[in-house]
Amino acid sequence: MTITIAILIPFLAAVLVPFVYKRMPSRNIGWFVLFVPLALFIVLARFTPAVAGGETYIHTIKWIDSAGINFTTYLDGLSMIFGLLITGVGSLVILYSIYYLSEREALGRFYVYLLMFMGSMLGVVFSDNLMVLYVFWELTSISSFLLIAFWYHRKKSRYGAQKSMLITVSGGVAMLAGFIMLHTLTGSFSIREIIASIGQYTNDSLFLLAMLLVLLGAFTKSAQFPFHIWLPDAMEAPTPVSAYLHSATMVKAGIYLVARFTPVFGGEAVWFYTVSCVGIFTLFWGSFNAVQQTDLKALLAYSTISQLGLIMSLFGLGSAALNEGYSADSVIYTQATFAALFHLINHSTFKGALFMVVGIVDHELGTRDIRRLGGLMSFMPVTFTIALIGSFSMAGLPPFNGFLSKEMFFETVLNARHLDIFAMGTWGTLFPVVAWIASILTFVYSMIIVFKTFLGQHQPARLDKVPHEAPVGMLIAPSILAILVIGIFFFPNLIGNNILRPAMAAVYPPFEGAEGLVPHISAWHGFNMPLLMTIGVVIVGSLLYLFLRYWRSVYTIAPLSWSLDSLYNGMLVQTEKGSTFLTRFYMTGYLRDYLVYIFAFFILAVGGSMLLTGTYLFDVSGDAPIMIDEYIIVFVMMGAGIAIIFAKSRMTAIILNGVLGYSIAIFFVVFRAPDLALTQIIVETVTTALFLLCFRFLPEWQKERSTRPSKVMNAIIAISVGTIVTVLALAVQGNKMFESISVYFEDAYELAGGKNIVNTILGDFRAFDTMLEVVVLFIAGIGVFALIKLKGGKDVEDQ
Repeated sequence: MTITIAILIPFLAAVLVPFVYKRMPSRNIGWFVLFVPLALFIVLARFTPAVAGGETYIHTIKWIDSAGINFTTYLDGLSMIFGLLITGVGSLVILYSIYYLSEREALGRFYVYLLMFMGSMLGVVFSDNLMVLYVFWELTSISSFLLIAFWYHRKKSRYGAQKSMLITVSGGVAMLAGFIMLHTLTGSFSIREIIASIGQYTNDSLFLLAMLLVLLGAFTKSAQFPFHIWLPDAMEAPTPVSAYLHSATMVKAGIYLVARFTPVFGGEAVWFYTVSCVGIFTLFWGSFNAVQQTDLKALLAYSTISQLGLIMSLFGLGSAALNEGYSADSVIYTQATFAALFHLINHSTFKGALFMVVGIVDHELGTRDIRRLGGLMSFMPVTFTIALIGSFSMAGLPPFNGFLSKEMFFETVLNARHLDIFAMGTWGTLFPVVAWIASILTFVYSMIIVFKTFLGQHQPARLDKVPHEAPVGMLIAPSILAILVIGIFFFPNLIGNNILRPAMAAVYPPFEGAEGLVPHISAWHGFNMPLLMTIGVVIVGSLLYLFLRYWRSVYTIAPLSWSLDSLYNGMLVQTEKGSTFLTRFYMTGYLRDYLVYIFAFFILAVGGSMLLTGTYLFDVSGDAPIMIDEYIIVFVMMGAGIAIIFAKSRMTAIILNGVLGYSIAIFFVVFRAPDLALTQIIVETVTTALFLLCFRFLPEWQKERSTRPSKVMNAIIAISVGTIVTVLALAVQGNKMFESISVYFEDAYELAGGKNIVNTILGDFRAFDTMLEVVVLFIAGIGVFALIKLKGGKDVEDQ
C-alpha cells in the first residue's frame, strides 16, 4: 500500500501546487515541492534492507478486474534502483531549480509538470500490470512534452517538444501492441505471471513480434539509434529538466523496460543481437557525434545517447545467461547485467552533475557555446572541480565511479569473443573493438568539457556577463552528486550488496541466490586487458584531443541532407503537405458532401461486410402478421418522408418532419409501449417548437439546383442506405444470439420505484450517462453564450 501511495503523492501535490503558489512568495514554492521527492526517497530507503534480504512487496487495487487490468504495484530490487534514482535525483534537481529559475518564470506551472513526470516515472517502474504501466509510460511522454516546451515562446523549444512527443509516443503505441500480444499468449497482463508462464509460448508466432514491438518502445524512449534524434533537440528545456529527465529518469525508462523483460525474452538470439548490437552502435554513434558539438548541452545530449547505448549493450550481452540455465560459466554473462546496473547508477551521478554544471555556466555567463568559453577555472573554482570530477568519471578514469563500471564493461565485451552461443565466435570480436573506439571518443569529449571550458584563454569580449562563481545554493546539488561519484569509487560494494544484488535477482529470477551472481567490486585487478585498454584510451584519446583541429573536418564529409534529422524533417514536411492536400480535397464546406462521405463509407463497410459474411439473410416466417392499421401508419410515414424532399418552405418541412415523429409515437402505442410513446410525443413537440422558433430567423429556403448525375448519385446512396438498414434490422431480428435485456427493465417499479420505464432507465439505471449528457449540453450552452457575448462586444466596438 505504501508504494501505491508513493506513486499517487506527486500527482496529489501537483494538484495542490497552484493553490499554494498563490499564497506564498513564488521562490518558496520550490521548498514546498522539494518535500515530496525527499520524503519519498526516505520512505523507499527504509525498504532497502528488506529488499536486499530478498523481500518483495505487492499491492493490488481492483480496477477493471473482468479484463485483468488492476492497479498492482510491485517493489523488488530492480524497481528499487529506479525508485531511488527518481526520488533522489529528483530532490537534488528541485533544490537546484530553486536557485536556477528566476522568480519571473511560471514556477507554479513548472513544478506541476515536474511532479506529474515524477509520479508517472514511479508508476512505470512500480507497475506490475502491463496496461497500467503503459498508461504511466505515455504520461511520462506528455509531461516531458510540457517540460521541454516550458519556454513555449521559443520556436526551438516547441520543435524539440513536438519531436520527442512524436517519436516516444509512436514507440509507446508499438509497445502497447506488444503488450496486447503478450496478453494474447499468456492470458495475463501481470508481468510476474508472464515471466512465470512464458516458457511454453516461445515458439508461438506472436512471441517474436511482441518482442520486437516492446523493444521499439524501449529504443524510442531511451534514445537508441536511429531514434536518438529527439534527445539533442530536447535540450531546449530548462537545465533542471535536462538534468532530471535526460540523465537519470525518462531516458532510463527504456533501460528499465529491457531489464524488466529480460526474464521474458532473454536467452533468445533475436533479443540478444538486437539489444546488444543496437546498444553498441548507439554507444559509438553518440560518442562520435558528441565530439563535433559546440554547445555544451548538445555535447552532453550526445554523450547521454552514447552512455545509454553502453548500458543497453550490456543488458543485451547479459541476456545470454538465460539461454542454457545457470552454471559456473554463466558469470561471463551475468557480469554484463551487473555492470549495466552499476553503470546505470554511476551515469546518473556524474551526468546529473555535469548537466547542472552546464546550467551554471549558462546561467552565470549567458552562453553555452564552447567557442566563447575558456579560462573559467580561476573565476569558478567550485564549478570547475565538479566538472572535472564528472567528466573524468564519464571518461572512465580513477578515482571515480565511472572507472569501475567502465572496466567491467571492457571485461564483458572481451569475454563476448569467447561466447559459444549465437555464433559469437565469429562476430564477438567486433564488440571490444567498437567499445574501445567509442571509449576513446568519450575520453575526447570529456576533455573538451574540462579544458575548453575552464582552461585555456579567457575571452571576456565574447561573453555577455562578467564571470563569477555561482551562488552556494546552486552548487549544493551538483556537489552532492560529485561526492557520490568519488564515494562510490571507494565504497562500491555498499551499493553492490544492498542495491545491485536484489536487482540481479529480479533480472534473473531462475538464478536467485546462486553463488557468483553478484561479483565483488574492486578498483585493482592487476595489469589485465581491461586496464591496458583504459591506458590505450587515455593515450590515443589525448593525442586525438591535442590534434582535434586537424581531423575535425571528418564531420563535413557527409552532407547535412543525409542526416537522420533531415530525414525526420522531410517526413514531417511531406506529412503536413499530404494532410493539407487531403483536407482541402474533402473539406468542401458543403454539408451534402460530408453526408455523401459518411453514407458511402457506411455502404462499403456495412454492406460489404454483410455480403462477404452472408449475414444479409433473414427469416420473417416466425414474425407476427402486419395489421391493416400498421400498414396505414407506415404509408403515412413514407409519404411524409418523401414529401420532405419536395417541400418548398421550412414550415412545410418542419410539419412533415413532425408527422414522422408523431407517427412513431402512434407505433409505440400500437405495440403497447405507452411510456415510450409519451416520451416520443414530448420530445417531438419540444423539437418541433424549437425548429419553428429557430427557423423563423433564417432566410427563405431556396431551391437546390443539382445536376442530373448528382441527383442520380444521391438517389443511389439513399436507396442503398435505406436497403442496408432495413436488411440489417431484419437480419438482427431473425438471428438473436442473446436474450433481450428488456425483460430486466420490466421490473422497473420494483428495482427503481418508478412506473415509467423510460424515466427509470434515464434517471436511474443509466443515471451517470444522463448526467454526463446534461453536462455536455451545459458546456455547449456556455460556449454558445460566450460566442453570443463576444459577438455582442465586437458589435459594440465596431459602433
